[in-house]
Amino acid sequence: MEESRIARINELYHKSQAEGLTEEEAAEQVRLRAEYVAAVRANMRGQLNNIKILEKDGSVTELSSKQKKLN
Repeated sequence: MEESRIARINELYHKSQAEGLTEEEAAEQVRLRAEYVAAVRANMRGQLNNIKILEKDGSVTELSSKQKKLN
């Protein structure tokens, strides 16, 4: 997520604490927060998909393949 969008989330938060938000600003805040959460989840999923587990027998298993076996 772009730094400018994160800065806008923070700006809207501080404004909501100080004086309140208009309906348009509140809707923008909800939308930006949803985008931020989606970006964090995608980042976390990408990190988890790149984890490799060293098994006791010395073999390496990708965490994503273990996840597929569980489903």
